[in-house]
Amino acid sequence: MIDSHTEGEPTRVIIADGPDPGPGPGPGPLAERAMRLQARHGDLCKAALLEPRGHDAMVGALLVAASDPDCAAGAIFFNTAGNLGMCGHATIGLAVTLAHMGRIEPGAHRFETPVGVVGVTLHDASTVSVVNVESHRLARDVTVEVPGLGPVTGDVAWGGNWFFLVKHSPVALDTAAIPALTDVSLRIRRALEAAGVTGRDGACIDHIELFGPPTDPGARSRSFVLCPGGAYDRSPCGTGSAAKLACLAADGLLAPGEEWVQQSIIGSTYRLSYAPGPTGGVIATITGQAFVTGEARLIFNPADPFVQGIRL
Repeated sequence: MIDSHTEGEPTRVIIADGPDPGPGPGPGPLAERAMRLQARHGDLCKAALLEPRGHDAMVGALLVAASDPDCAAGAIFFNTAGNLGMCGHATIGLAVTLAHMGRIEPGAHRFETPVGVVGVTLHDASTVSVVNVESHRLARDVTVEVPGLGPVTGDVAWGGNWFFLVKHSPVALDTAAIPALTDVSLRIRRALEAAGVTGRDGACIDHIELFGPPTDPGARSRSFVLCPGGAYDRSPCGTGSAAKLACLAADGLLAPGEEWVQQSIIGSTYRLSYAPGPTGGVIATITGQAFVTGEARLIFNPADPFVQGIRL
């Protein structure tokens, strides 16, 4: 495995000897392989990320053969809660990892993910642009009653995962407030579930985004993003930023090609822009930096009482 971080958010790429998700014949083969990986090897994937080997914020990427011959690689993304459809920071981390391995060189590439093929440009050893799948807003100004907070209003949008985007965070976006921001986001997520608010076809909204003013003068917004496992995203969240652009475009607040700089809760940034999508959404381009932090071989000793990770 090779570890990296993208704007502070960690990625663990399983490069060899990982669980076999199967060939996945038929339409959407990588999506089918991702479902089989979760069904057959979900516990192993979780154990590869949890303490004592990792931590809740870590995202895994299983490197697999792409079914599309024009793709340089295929990847199935997962975190400690289960599969992810797409992951922007992990795609950037994967590109830098493949360059570190000598598998790709600077230039344009295509990666296959469970939600579709994304474009990837490796600008240099650390800088990557990802052309995401089409993002769109499903619902505007959805209000839910949150215990202890009262009514909270946000948009439901897709950027490769489902998000509830709250334009004005009920808690100030400050690193000292991360525990409070986490608590508020968890309560919002539970309120959405209780109210039956979902993504398309009943999909769970498992990411919560809170927005506020940036501290970086070059940025246009700052965000706190709660991920499905309960950890916060150290990066500005690639798929969440794409969902943000879909909302801005739908409201007429951002023109195609106009740059948007999104700042994370820890101060790191992504540079973004979009082109109109074929079905009325946006095709976001996300640019950020990743750095390899280590190489290792994970060992699963059956005598280890925490071989499956620490699960509280």
